[in-house]
Amino acid sequence: MANTKSAIKRIKVTKAKTLKNTMKKSALKTVIKKCKEAIAKNDPSAADLFRKAAKALDKAAAKNLIHKNTAARKKSRLAKALKAANK
Repeated sequence: MANTKSAIKRIKVTKAKTLKNTMKKSALKTVIKKCKEAIAKNDPSAADLFRKAAKALDKAAAKNLIHKNTAARKKSRLAKALKAANK
C-alpha cells in the first residue's frame, strides 16, 4: 500500500485513466466489429461503417490509445476487405 499522499493520488488517477482507456478501447473494438460484420454480409451500409471505423481508429491513434501503425494496419485491412466484398 502507498505511504505518501502523492503515491495514493497516483494510484487513484491511474485507476480512473485505466477505466477510461478500457471503455474507449472497447468502443473502438465494437465499431470495428460492426464494420467487419457489415462487410461480411455485403451490407450497403458497410462503406459508411468503414468511414466511422477509420475515424475512430484515427482518433484512438491521435490520443495514444493505440499505436499509429496499428491504426493504419487495421484501416488497411478493413479497406481491403471492403474492396473485395464490392467486387
